[in-house]
This record gives sequence, C-alpha cells and structure tokens, in this order.
Amino acid sequence: MVERKIYFYKSSRISYLRFGSGLKPVICFHGYGETAISFTFLDKYAGDRFTFFSIDLPFHGETNWQEGLTFSPEELTLMIRGILSENYQVPFLSISSFSLMGFSLGGRAALSLLQQLPASVDRLILLAPDGLKVNFWYWLATQSRIGNKFFSFTMKKPAWFFGLLKLLNKLNLVNTSIFKFVKYYIGDAEVRRLLYTRWTALRKLKPDLPDIKEKIRQYNIPVRLVYGKHDRIILPSVGEKFKQGIEKQCSLSIIHSGHQVLHEKHVEEILPALLR
Repeated sequence: MVERKIYFYKSSRISYLRFGSGLKPVICFHGYGETAISFTFLDKYAGDRFTFFSIDLPFHGETNWQEGLTFSPEELTLMIRGILSENYQVPFLSISSFSLMGFSLGGRAALSLLQQLPASVDRLILLAPDGLKVNFWYWLATQSRIGNKFFSFTMKKPAWFFGLLKLLNKLNLVNTSIFKFVKYYIGDAEVRRLLYTRWTALRKLKPDLPDIKEKIRQYNIPVRLVYGKHDRIILPSVGEKFKQGIEKQCSLSIIHSGHQVLHEKHVEEILPALLR
C-alpha cells in the first residue's frame, strides 16, 4: 500500500510516499519535473523486502518549500533523519543503515546525502544520474551572481536564446535530442518559471566527487550505476569516469533505454542493482 505522509521542517511541508513492508529502508529521489510517484512501481516487485521512502523534492510534487530559494545538503540531511526517526519511532542513530536510490536530478540529491551520512548508507543506486559531471550551463546559471541574473532574464525573455539554439542545432553544435529537451523546458512561461526556481533552489546540492569516492572506499559502500544506451542527456561515459578508483565497489550497467531509465518496463534491469 502506498501511503502519502508529511514531514514538517521549519515552515515547510515535505511530502513523501511510504510503501513496502520490508525490513530495509530505501530513500528515493526522483528526476527533474517528476514526483515521488515515479518509484511506486517498485512496491509490486520488492515491497516485501524493502520499505521505500520516496521524497518530493522542493518545488516538486506536493512538497511546500517555504525556506527561500535555497535547499542545502545539511537541510536534506536533517529532513531525511527526521523522516526516518518519525517512521521508526526511534532516534536516527538507532537506525542501522539505509539504501539510497536516485534518478537523474535525484542522483545529485542521493550523492549529496551520501556525502553527509556515509556511515549510514549501505548501498547507492544511481539511475542515469545528474551530479557526476559539472554542466557548464548549469554552473553558469546557478553558481555565479551575474550568471543567475542572466538566467532569470532569459527565462522571462527567451526569444534570443531560441534563436541561438536553432543556429547551434543547424551547425550540429547541439544535437537534436538536447535541442528538443531544452526547447520543451523553455517553451512555456510557467515551465520556465519553475525551471528558474528549481535550478536556483537546488544549486547547493553539488556533490564533491573526490570526497564521495573516498567515503565509498572507506565505508566500502556498493555503488550501482544504470544508464540508458540511447540516452543523449546523460551519457554512460560519465559513469565510466566516476567508476575509476572505486572499481571494487562500483558496477555499471547499460540498458536498452533512453534517458527515462526509471520505468516499470525496465524493472527487471533495475532490480538487480537494488538486490545484488
């Protein structure tokens, strides 16, 4: 049974779904523009072995984030500690461990949480994850004051950007998949407003990869990477690079999918990453 629950954090209401009845908790983070519902199909296939806590990230789903356009790794950590403590009715330190699962944008959240709580994580499953490579345009739009102001201006008046994008596509400097992806996300005023809000609010979730890899080795945390063979947004080669230096802990699978790896039709390929 899927149960929607609310965790109150400061002035905010964090919405999440709890499902499954297994002993082992799994924290799940969805992709950009998606919600906690994205993971619920796992209940049918692994709910007897795991209890899943699927979180609506700030400015997604039914979460009502009232702490401004900033969501830090420290706030994410307090939030997850509170959710687990509330559900198991024990202090967080009494909870032995949990698994982490993140898709796309949710991969960045999962990596950030592992960095904060490495001793509590017994497995990390990343599905076509963001966070393993610094995207120049995302960095420019969110990590510098001038870039963020320019990003805000562009989201309000995007005509010049559409023109540039079309030119780059014609010159084969931007592939068609990226062109369609970007066009979709800036073609509507409300979608652009949400893009600015979400990117800006989640800018503090920027995993320190050398530190994370060191903690993966130190705590011997199994890492499972799953990528889509036909994904043109997040490429498997990024995962191959991340795997270097943690080969003993990390495995990588490439499945017949585009970017939408998190889907019930891929469950037979996702489950081994969770169960192995």
